[in-house]
Amino acid sequence: GAFQKKGHCARVLNPEEAEKLAKDQVLVSEFKQLKLEKEAQKNWDLFYKRNSTNFFKDRHWTTREFQELKACREFADQKLTILEAGCGVGNCLFPLLEEDLNIFAYACDFSPRAVEYVKKNALYSTERCKVFQCDLTKDDLLDNIPADSVDVVTLIFVLSAIHPDKMHLVLRNIYKVLKPGKCVLFRDYGLYDHAMFRFKSGSKLGENFYVRQDGTRSYFFTEEFLSQLFKAEGYEQVVSEYVQRETVNRKEDLRVPRVFLQSKFQKP
Repeated sequence: GAFQKKGHCARVLNPEEAEKLAKDQVLVSEFKQLKLEKEAQKNWDLFYKRNSTNFFKDRHWTTREFQELKACREFADQKLTILEAGCGVGNCLFPLLEEDLNIFAYACDFSPRAVEYVKKNALYSTERCKVFQCDLTKDDLLDNIPADSVDVVTLIFVLSAIHPDKMHLVLRNIYKVLKPGKCVLFRDYGLYDHAMFRFKSGSKLGENFYVRQDGTRSYFFTEEFLSQLFKAEGYEQVVSEYVQRETVNRKEDLRVPRVFLQSKFQKP
């Protein structure tokens, strides 16, 4: 029902998609954009209030897609320290802690409600993880994590929710806690993902940047934009490529093109 391919070429649009993007040029007013930025935390908190812990599926694919979570060990039983930046309700965190008993995880999220859900999870243990509320664009990670102490940072479907003008602040913040020679593992929405075409007219905030009906926002990354963003903050690119999948919705008899950007950037 699905195929997957990886590479550096962006997805080619069909004529209907190209026409939709060409027509959709009207931007949300500056007043409303400022309001969305101001209320970003509230909107994500309401998202978790509505959806509880049920919206995202547990991500058991993380270790499969990111072999580095195991490969970054220097010896077999080495205890790894990881940071999950933007942990949500723990859909990635808890499968990881279950699969690998030699991990200590720091985890943070913008939404206080999401952090509370993590703390209430039966698998949560202060011996194995430390979770805290954090706005990665302005709250210093060094308040909770020692400098140069983290072996690997996961940044999975997080950066897309942040205003493009502030994304560099997140990368700068993470850089301080990452050990030299260690990596950020990134996965997020890629340019021309199916979700980009589901926004109604009047949802556009800027180039490749949109607002959902609930006030949460989403950016769709090009390989070039992401690469420049990381390199400007001192990271070296190890790998960055589009992951293109076609999933089949049998109920609606639809073939849905999904595009993600999957990357690995290293602190020298």
